[in-house]
Amino acid sequence: MPEMNQSQIEEFLRAPRHAIVGTRAADGAPQLSPVWYVYEGGRLYISVGPGSAKYRNLKRDPRISVCIDGGFRDYRAVIVYGTAEIIEPGGPGEEEWRLRIIRQYHDSDEEARQYAESTAAEPAAIVVITPRRVLSQDFN
Repeated sequence: MPEMNQSQIEEFLRAPRHAIVGTRAADGAPQLSPVWYVYEGGRLYISVGPGSAKYRNLKRDPRISVCIDGGFRDYRAVIVYGTAEIIEPGGPGEEEWRLRIIRQYHDSDEEARQYAESTAAEPAAIVVITPRRVLSQDFN
């Protein structure tokens, strides 16, 4: 299968794409969720609600997988297998990462600010994903 090199993988991950996060439910079943993310310094950062299944699953078992695909007519994908660390709501850097994630998915600072304000009442934790294994596909 055609793969991307490390530089291509990093460029691909820096774009604002949707990711599907996989965690392990208490009964062992996979639990999948679409998320926004930021890629920086070799790690992925996602925001999750402390009442979510993702959060509960990761508190119990920090193993995580993330699939990011190129979308329609972009036949690339990166799959990350790794471990998660959680920055709790109000913890060091939580608000900064939350805002950076939101900004990546909005066209302007103003739009990002409005979205952040509209969701400010919902607490957020930041999941920091350290890759242990990265697979890529490039069928373009």
